[in-house]
Amino acid sequence: MGRVQQLLSSRVKADAGRVAFIEGQTGTAITWGDVAASSADWLEHVGTTSDPRSRLVGLALCSPTAFCSSYVAALANGTPIAPLDPRSTVDELVERASVLALTDVVGDRLDAAQVAALTDTGARVWTVGRDGTRLVANSAERWALAAEGADSCVVLTTSGSTGRPKLVPLHEDQLLGVAVHIASHHRLDRRDRGYCPLPLFHINAQVVGVLSTLVSGGSLVVEERFAKERFWGVAGEFGVTWLNLVPAILAILASLPGTNRSLGRSIRFARSASSPLSDAVRERFESASGIGVLETYGMTEAASQITANPLRPEDRRAGSVGLPVGIEVRVVDEAGSAAPADATGVVQIRGAAVVDRYFAAGRIGATSARGTDGWLSTGDLGRMDTDGFLYLVGRTDDVINRGGEKVYPREIEEVLLRDARVSAAVATARPHPSLGAQPVAFVSTSLPANERDRLATELRQSCEIALSRYKRPAEIFVTDSLPVGATGKVARHRLTQLCKLSELSPVKP
Repeated sequence: MGRVQQLLSSRVKADAGRVAFIEGQTGTAITWGDVAASSADWLEHVGTTSDPRSRLVGLALCSPTAFCSSYVAALANGTPIAPLDPRSTVDELVERASVLALTDVVGDRLDAAQVAALTDTGARVWTVGRDGTRLVANSAERWALAAEGADSCVVLTTSGSTGRPKLVPLHEDQLLGVAVHIASHHRLDRRDRGYCPLPLFHINAQVVGVLSTLVSGGSLVVEERFAKERFWGVAGEFGVTWLNLVPAILAILASLPGTNRSLGRSIRFARSASSPLSDAVRERFESASGIGVLETYGMTEAASQITANPLRPEDRRAGSVGLPVGIEVRVVDEAGSAAPADATGVVQIRGAAVVDRYFAAGRIGATSARGTDGWLSTGDLGRMDTDGFLYLVGRTDDVINRGGEKVYPREIEEVLLRDARVSAAVATARPHPSLGAQPVAFVSTSLPANERDRLATELRQSCEIALSRYKRPAEIFVTDSLPVGATGKVARHRLTQLCKLSELSPVKP
């Protein structure tokens, strides 16, 4: 019996009727007993096969409660799975099914065109009930998947900042090990109820949300998508005690009028991950809501969390993503040697939770993820202070080389985000005939069009005061919105590519 199955069995034994997951929009709730029934239903349909490594099941589930129960059920039964974006188009689903070499796809709202296209890839398509039970085959053949001994439990795709997907295989012990560290660090127990409006096909929601809830025995409010107009109402209605958020959502919530500060007495903290959080956004959110922000750092290749600030507010450090939690972290210089305290370098990680290889497309072969000494380079640039707190300054491939002078985009973005009228900001490089590159910035705002030129002018003035000349953006473009990914993180590489395609001419977002 695997660890997830053991935990699920203990939850059912302790209180099968206790609520496990709640859909925020509809109020639909499922208990730990329901999750166990889903696990049994999976096992009844799954069967076994002599070669589990040949199987991989895609989860394309819109219903958040169906996803949670199916995800736990799959892990409990040793079924290799690959969570998919359920909003994908037919072409996107087919591309992902082909890259992952999916043998089966489980969905709850797949239309006829999607089913037909997936079937053409050779995958068997299954429908699942809203609560994750009642599997129904769309073909006569029984679902043959391994009940144990799978090569990996979950295969996820991550693009980093390049846009080129990598296939990351994570084992049950890696996923659950990190979930245990999260539950312990955050002091989660059966009295806690989290609120996670993040996409469930991403590692954060799966480990920080679903699995840490399984570990703690508490409950979790989940959403199909974040909706600012009902966020605080849902949080109050279901009595949540902690929030699992990202900087983009924190920025939106900080700007909402009439925020109910009384929730700050019952919500212990708002956890921030996915991308660096600016001090300005954090301060605005805490001031508006009365809820302290716990800034963390993680990545798919580490099964989510890498570092976290201390739980006690007085021990947290502004601007830092915190201390390592259950993992080794170091900063190295260009020669690969450990950098001295407060020196900027590449962040590397090592530990049991760190992926040791990437799958190739079609899962044919694999490439090593770690170096010979077990360290994995994250691609992030940062520094560690004398107490071991980590501060991120950017990505290695985002650094702007302006005539030999290094410009870190986050320095510019922090200045721009100090202005409460700015919702999001991105600094990137634009080609220059003699310097090679120069920084430009994009900001989004809700201001009407006739006030945006004035905002751009005032932002340039702020940069002149706060930044050295070579760091100041040559132009600042103001727009309604910036391109974002599923978690709300701005797709920096799309803006960078736009600048490259525009060559030396002014670009328009």
